[in-house]
Amino acid sequence: MSLEVDVIKFARMIFGNKITKSLLGRLLEKDPCGYRTRLDHVLAMFADEEAKKQRVRFSCMLDYYFSKLFLEGAIKLMHLSEEEFKEGIRDPAVRRGTELVFRSILQHGITVPQKLSAPFLIVWNFTNACNLRCKHCYQSAGPKPLPNELTFEEKLEVVKQVDEMGMPLIALSGGEPTIHPDFIPIVEEGSRRGIYMAVATNGIAFASEQFTERAIKAGLRYIEISLDSTDPKAHDEFRGVKGAWEKAVQGIKNAVKNGKASTGIAMTLTKLNKNEIHDMVKLGEELGVTRVIFFNFIPTGRGKEAYELDLTPEEREEALKEIYRESTRAKVQVVSTAPQLARVSWQMSKGEDVLPTHFTVPKSQTLRGLAEFIGGCGAGRIYAALQPDGTVTPCVFMPIPVGNVRKEKLQDIWKNSKVINDLKNKDLLKPPCGTCEYRYICGGCRARGYAYFGDYLAPDPGCLKGVMTEKEAEKVAQIA
Repeated sequence: MSLEVDVIKFARMIFGNKITKSLLGRLLEKDPCGYRTRLDHVLAMFADEEAKKQRVRFSCMLDYYFSKLFLEGAIKLMHLSEEEFKEGIRDPAVRRGTELVFRSILQHGITVPQKLSAPFLIVWNFTNACNLRCKHCYQSAGPKPLPNELTFEEKLEVVKQVDEMGMPLIALSGGEPTIHPDFIPIVEEGSRRGIYMAVATNGIAFASEQFTERAIKAGLRYIEISLDSTDPKAHDEFRGVKGAWEKAVQGIKNAVKNGKASTGIAMTLTKLNKNEIHDMVKLGEELGVTRVIFFNFIPTGRGKEAYELDLTPEEREEALKEIYRESTRAKVQVVSTAPQLARVSWQMSKGEDVLPTHFTVPKSQTLRGLAEFIGGCGAGRIYAALQPDGTVTPCVFMPIPVGNVRKEKLQDIWKNSKVINDLKNKDLLKPPCGTCEYRYICGGCRARGYAYFGDYLAPDPGCLKGVMTEKEAEKVAQIA
């Protein structure tokens, strides 16, 4: 039996035990010593000698010593570095994520992929207003906000609900979130509550050192700036504004120079830039970013007018191979939102390595087990999206309304939506995705299935295993 299967069986055995469930339920209670939960307190003590020196109740010390034995055993089983684990959980947002996993296990048991009691993150299209006009914009953003966007008070309520659900992360997107006057105050509010605040931006605002310093001081911890090409002219033409590339690169430089937030470059792969993967990673290294992420092209929003830019399955396969090769040699993290990267990396490494979508995990003999636990495409499973008017969708690239925060609680939408619950079940996927041996680490991009076939359970036509039949190709041609 393979080690990764042993890990899942071991986890089910441990967490299926009544004593463990009882202990876990206790650890998820509110902490009497001032932390979010008893588990939050235990992890803080495990990671930090100073936390152990604080005066705590006897019951908290008992929680710590019982949990310490379990944590040390789990770290050894997963072949992880104890120091790296401790370094990670010193971050309150990471402890939130750990708490969410345990709460989900208590609620659902160990599942493959794991069902979550709340998403890890909300990608929040903060406003529909934007100062660029990109050809592939999923939001069809324009120069002005929508007339019915959430008020500041409603936005504060959203952040409160995210906090109460125990979500670790909010990623502000758009439109262009940085041009909205509520951007900095909402970053401050999320940060005050211990939520990891991130932004996906065109980078123009960050070309100002003053704005960069202000945003990071407010609590912004990750800045992801879009670049469509290493060629300034090509980027500007795609983005619709001359000089956009220079300002974006200056924004990256300012963020890196500040040094208090992680910085990423995001490039959406199309036929126009598919040969620039190495060059973009090299640019990222030269600029000193934390990561370079290659996004799937999704023909939605304004992208519907640009179907011809999408890669063929063969082109995507070659691109993902190049991305994996870059990930093994680069000085920066190299990842992709294309879920097929998990399968490609597994095959190319002959089972020694796997890059699961949305996460960078340490090399370990348990990698495939971890990847199946994470589950590939995260739409409606690991994350959800929030539109400027409060509409909730499974993903920013998948315009399927599943609720609205003006009428329902986020928690109720996550729990009760049929679409969300369908997306949590990989066995509902239609062939070939649903019958593929890699469906638990990949499962295809659900947004692409929806964009091409109007069905969120349909196969992803961007994979070699999902090469379209002649009839399907005719349907796509009619849509285009």
